[in-house]
Amino acid sequence: MDLRQMEVVVAVAEEGGFTAAARRLHVVQSAVSGTVRALEKELGSPLFDRTTHRVSLTPAGEAFLPAARTALRAAADARAAVDAVRGELRGRVTVGTMQGVWAGLHHALANLRRDHPGVSVHLRQAAVADIRQALREGTVDLAVVSLAREQQRGLVTRLLSREDMLLVASPARAFAETDVVSHAEVARLPFVDFSPGWAVRYAVDRSFRAAGVERATVYEVNDIVAASELVRHDLGVSIMPASIAARFPGLAVRRFTHHVPAWKVMVVRPQGEPTPAVEALLRHIEHIPAAGTGVPG
Repeated sequence: MDLRQMEVVVAVAEEGGFTAAARRLHVVQSAVSGTVRALEKELGSPLFDRTTHRVSLTPAGEAFLPAARTALRAAADARAAVDAVRGELRGRVTVGTMQGVWAGLHHALANLRRDHPGVSVHLRQAAVADIRQALREGTVDLAVVSLAREQQRGLVTRLLSREDMLLVASPARAFAETDVVSHAEVARLPFVDFSPGWAVRYAVDRSFRAAGVERATVYEVNDIVAASELVRHDLGVSIMPASIAARFPGLAVRRFTHHVPAWKVMVVRPQGEPTPAVEALLRHIEHIPAAGTGVPG
């Protein structure tokens, strides 16, 4: 058994098929199939169930996958340690993030590329629940996300910024002559919600529960631009972090009187010592001024 075989199995499992794994690894599909068959013969057990329409892990494959990922990470760490001794920093960092979560991330990535061109970065965008699971599984090295709580089982977190969330509405929608609203007022309006699993949705749900008010969701979207367009055409109102609402200057905004929904952006990583490449990116992330009220790095 060698590292290349493990890499192929991980690629097939993560891509969901042999053809997609071959594209990822830049080889022909027959090479991927042959590598998996040879490893299965060596192990004496099939790792994948193959059907016409899908490829899935067998129980043996489920047991093999996390061990293979651990071995691949250890090999990468060993290479990075030798490179560091030679004064070079190389490696790959997989970063999890959510749509629109933190505009400063691109600055950190640019600074990392400037200082360490040998480090490659893979950006994975998903819902917060999926990213949190990926961190625990080791398929994401660090993440910049919004979380409800700073304490996360099995993860190390650092708060980057904190800000209030605002009600956004079409300028055509009539409000009282004040810049604040209550949850009860909002509950009477058609509401544009984000899908369950989104951090915005978590924060808004918590805020309405604390206020003891239920809202009526008319539209449910998983895209910030789509939400803003529905609001702009006065089809409903929505709630967004202040820094995101500022990207749509044509919309009217109102602050909440009580139980103000809060938006916390954190950098999160698995417990244990980060690799030199991950440590380098963490340093750049923590020195980027974040949006909102901000928390010093």
